Amino acid sequence: MSLKAVESEKMNPRRSRRRRRGRRNRSAVGTFGSLLPSLLTTCNLAAGFFAIVKASTGDPLTASYAIFVAAVFDMLDGRAARLTGSESRFGAEYDSIADTVSFGLAPAVIAFHSGGLIELKWAGWVMAFVYTACGSLRLARFNVSAGRYRDRFDGLPTPAAAGMVVSSVWFAGFLEGHGMGFPLPPFVAAAGLVLLGLLMVSPIPYRSFKEVNVRGSYGATVLMVIMTLVLILEPGISFFAIGLAYVLSGPLGWWWRRRTGGSLEAAGGEDHAQPQEAAAGHGPPGPEAGR
Repeated sequence: MSLKAVESEKMNPRRSRRRRRGRRNRSAVGTFGSLLPSLLTTCNLAAGFFAIVKASTGDPLTASYAIFVAAVFDMLDGRAARLTGSESRFGAEYDSIADTVSFGLAPAVIAFHSGGLIELKWAGWVMAFVYTACGSLRLARFNVSAGRYRDRFDGLPTPAAAGMVVSSVWFAGFLEGHGMGFPLPPFVAAAGLVLLGLLMVSPIPYRSFKEVNVRGSYGATVLMVIMTLVLILEPGISFFAIGLAYVLSGPLGWWWRRRTGGSLEAAGGEDHAQPQEAAAGHGPPGPEAGR
C-alpha cells in the first residue's frame, strides 16, 4: 500500500472500515455461491433417501412425491453452478452419486414394494436390481463420454425413467380413487421396470429439448401455460401420459428413421445415416449425451 493510501485511511477511518466490510461481504457471497450447487445436490440426495425410507415402510405415494422433489433439486443444482461459475469435477461426480440414489435406487425400491415384486421372491429383487444397475451404468457412461447426436440423449435419461415409475404410482392411485383400479400382476410391473432399465443403457436417441427456445415466442409461451394447467388439473393422468409418450418416442423414432432412411445430425455437425444407427443398436451402448 502506498504512503498516500495509508495517509488517506488515517484521515478517513470510516471509509476504510466500509471498504473492509465490503470486501468481507463479497467474499462471503462468493463462498456461498460456490457452496450453493453442492447444497442443492445434497437436497436431491436427501429426497432420494427419504423416498427409499417411505417406500420401505409401505408409503409409495409419499415416496413418489420425494422423487419429484429430487428431480427439481437436480435441475436447480446445475443451473446454480452455471450462474455462480462454480462448475467443477467434484460437483459433477457428487451430482452423479446423488442421481444414482434418487433416480437409480429409489425408483427400484418404490416399484419393488408398490408393484408386489416381493411375490416373485428372488426373481423380484433381481429384476428390480437390473433397473438400478442400468441407471448407474448410464450415469457412468455420461461422465466419461459425449453424445453421438446433436440435441439428443443416448438412451433414456435416468430422471425420465424415474419419472415413469413415479407417474405410474400416481396413475394407479387415480384409478383406485375413481373405482377403476385393478390388480396388476407383479411380473408385468417387473418386466416394465426391466424395460426402463434396458432403455437407459441402450443407444436409442432421445430428444433433450435443448434446442427449444421459448424466450420471445408468444406461441411457445401459450403452449407452456396450457401444458402447466393440464398437469396441475389432473397430474395422475397427464404425467403418466406425457411420461409414456416420451419413453415410447425413442424406440418409435428409431424405427421410423430406419424405415424411411432418415438421419440425425451428429454432435460434430455431420449427418449420421440411420442404417449406421441401426447397426449400432446391436452393439455395445454408445456414448452418453449431456443432460
